[in-house]
Amino acid sequence: MDRSGSGRVDLAMLAIAVCGLLGGLAFRLAGQPGPADIAWTAGVLPSLAVLLADILRGLLRRGTGLDIIAALSMTAALVFGETLAAAVVAVMYAGGTFLESFAEGRARREMHALLARVPRTATRCRGDRLEDVPLEAIEPGDRLLIRRGDVLPVDGTVTGGAALLDTSALTGEALPVRVDPGTEALSGATNAGEAFSLCALRRARESTYAGIVRLVEEARSSKAPMSRLADRWSLWFLALTCTLAGAAWWATGDPLRAVAVLVVATPCPLILAVPVALVAGLSCAARFGVLVKGAGPLERMGRVRTVILDKTGTLTEGRPQIVSVTCEAGVGPAEVLRLAAALDQATGHPVARAIVAAARARGLALPAPTGVEETAGEGVRGQVEGRAVVVGGTGFVASQIGVPEGALPGRAAGSVLVAVAADGRRIGHLTMSDPLRSDARQMLQRLRRGGVQRILLATGDRAEVAGRITAGLGLDAVRAELTPGQKVGLVRAERAAGPVMMVGDGVNDAPALAAADVGVAMGARGAAASAEAADIVLLVDRLDRLATGIDIARRARRIALQCVVAGIGLSAAGMMAAALGHLTPVQGALLQEAIDLAVILNALRALRPATGRAPADTPAAA
Repeated sequence: MDRSGSGRVDLAMLAIAVCGLLGGLAFRLAGQPGPADIAWTAGVLPSLAVLLADILRGLLRRGTGLDIIAALSMTAALVFGETLAAAVVAVMYAGGTFLESFAEGRARREMHALLARVPRTATRCRGDRLEDVPLEAIEPGDRLLIRRGDVLPVDGTVTGGAALLDTSALTGEALPVRVDPGTEALSGATNAGEAFSLCALRRARESTYAGIVRLVEEARSSKAPMSRLADRWSLWFLALTCTLAGAAWWATGDPLRAVAVLVVATPCPLILAVPVALVAGLSCAARFGVLVKGAGPLERMGRVRTVILDKTGTLTEGRPQIVSVTCEAGVGPAEVLRLAAALDQATGHPVARAIVAAARARGLALPAPTGVEETAGEGVRGQVEGRAVVVGGTGFVASQIGVPEGALPGRAAGSVLVAVAADGRRIGHLTMSDPLRSDARQMLQRLRRGGVQRILLATGDRAEVAGRITAGLGLDAVRAELTPGQKVGLVRAERAAGPVMMVGDGVNDAPALAAADVGVAMGARGAAASAEAADIVLLVDRLDRLATGIDIARRARRIALQCVVAGIGLSAAGMMAAALGHLTPVQGALLQEAIDLAVILNALRALRPATGRAPADTPAAA
């Protein structure tokens, strides 16, 4: 049955069923059987009507479920006057559907954050004046002003000076990129430097970011729904129930035998216990900072066989860090870092901020610089304690101290080299890159032990950078320089071997997250778009929680399967007893209540993690 309807309908259905059952019992205790039957029937009819409508919709889509047995048992009980048994079944069924819709309702969220990040207006230059215009009004050839921190609204060509762009959300490149005048810049990138002019090349609806939004919507709509765990057992159990009920009626001529069989066979243990186990798993995962948006994604996570990882911000830290300090003779590494960080206090460049943070973390005292002059995207010069200091790219520093650029070392793939000069000579350089997460190797090993058969890297970054980062990790494949659409294609290709999990944090990952069986977003520092497109969000910036979440999902699914087997086994035994005349319909309903209690208590074991308690650094809000 499709439980995608409103949770308010399910709550109302449950309230009516409970009121009908309690009201009928009150009338029966007062010695008024007629009103009691009316109350019980009134409590059953809304649940039965909703159930029949859902079954009809399912049949039109060529799908069936265990709900057919619940409909048969309620209908037969009403037809043959067993209204109390029908009322008990209605309460159990309505309770199960409400619980399931409550869990799955968390997964039905709009892509508000993705769409909200798309700029609604842009600043257009017309002659000597500036005007704010809606995106729809931008035409190719318009000149736009892009301020620091602005998201580029359309694809365009940089004019009037170089631009420093943060493209990590689009391409996975962790370090800011210098875009020279006359070079194309893509919409969705963020201006990390000084303001610059952009000549629009395309309309907003034709630009890169709009295309990513469309990819997300298409991927979500094309992802095939997966059936509920209990429904996979439905066909043969339905056939067994109908055969046994029909045989009991035919052999004895007593229709109540068939009613008793149907009542005992009503799959309340499955309808109730399976969602309870999965919702308990959701709660357990949340304590570890793994937010799962519903029971369906948790169940799918427990079946994952292939994991595809993004690089920047997922497998790596996602921010530049100093990996080495090289110094000339007579100058120590600490002095090189101190002078560079002191001067970089005067600039907001992302690399400069990382240098300052590294120096402060090492306890270095940073004097205030004076006479600072910054060349956007190239470097900065000024006075530190009376010394003329220059910090920036090798070309910029070489030009400032009057040496050929080739005299300074070049950078390795995936790294940024920051040259440092003082008093007219080079004193050293800082090598910066986006390092591998410290827990990445351990997490990959845990995934292998947990049953994941294939682990791949999918990144928009350059092949040489991806190869250097992943060397020695034992990945099954590395796919580099991928567009968002190519990431979606990779996910769909890998699904042929089993359920696929995609893990990412950037806007460019959002379509692949939506297309995967399970999309996981690094929510602590990732883009809001990826968090909205994903089924699961890691609320703490720790990759090892991915393996923890999979372990919890597998355990919750295993417990749910135990509930399925135990529920069907106990119900089958009760059906045999009813067919032989040892149970009346009401007794069958009460027996079913006892079976419900047993399997639900078993399902609640999923609240406890298999190993230990949630770590102290897990957010309390989780």
